[in-house]
Amino acid sequence: KAGSQVPEQDHLTVTVQRGGPDAPMRPQTFEVPAYESQTVLDVVSWIQQNSDPTLTYRFACRVGMCGSCAMMVNGVPRWTCRTHVSKVLKGNALEVGPLRNLPVIKDLAADMDPFFDKWVSAEGKHHPTRTRDDAIESIDPVAQERQEANAGIECINCSVCYSACDTVAGNPDYLGPAALQRAWTLYNDAKDADRDAILDAVSGKGGCHSCHSMGSCTTYCPNELDPLSAIAGLKRATAKRFFGGRKG
Repeated sequence: KAGSQVPEQDHLTVTVQRGGPDAPMRPQTFEVPAYESQTVLDVVSWIQQNSDPTLTYRFACRVGMCGSCAMMVNGVPRWTCRTHVSKVLKGNALEVGPLRNLPVIKDLAADMDPFFDKWVSAEGKHHPTRTRDDAIESIDPVAQERQEANAGIECINCSVCYSACDTVAGNPDYLGPAALQRAWTLYNDAKDADRDAILDAVSGKGGCHSCHSMGSCTTYCPNELDPLSAIAGLKRATAKRFFGGRKG
């Protein structure tokens, strides 16, 4: 229960986008009791538990650690577990839909496969410099490269930035901000052994140079990360390599 019921505004009008691959998306409206400190996830859960048990959505931790509850809320991608209804209401109304730029499994559950496929395409995997039999490499925690790598490691793969990105919306080949931020993190990791493989992956079709630098990824990241700056770093690194430079 989200809190005591609010007497002066006892109900919310909530429109939920319903549908999936086998049925066109359509809006369905529900009247939901209003409570103090109520989150959007509370609202969606109330609908599923009290009004329509067939409503499909995804969540896990409820405390902003897993990112699985991300949805479009009044047209903006958000973690619904950390979004208070009072902050996003428009005239006592709320509209909730599945994340943009991803296929819909059903109702509010988006298919994350394309998002993670692009992580793989961006070479977002670690290329080790040592084996498990070698001594652990010592890393300077204040080195500039380590600071660049650290800036993106709190990404929890929620796909909010991917859904906020208009370049993804217009270019299905674009790798997207999360995958490119991961590539930049590994590029700056002293324990990664294949920087050229990373630059090869992000410099081709749909890579970092497809970014229009609009900054929606950074604006909407719930963890206050800065994918736009990471993409700019990849643009510099790929350009430097193209013109004959090498990272030292």
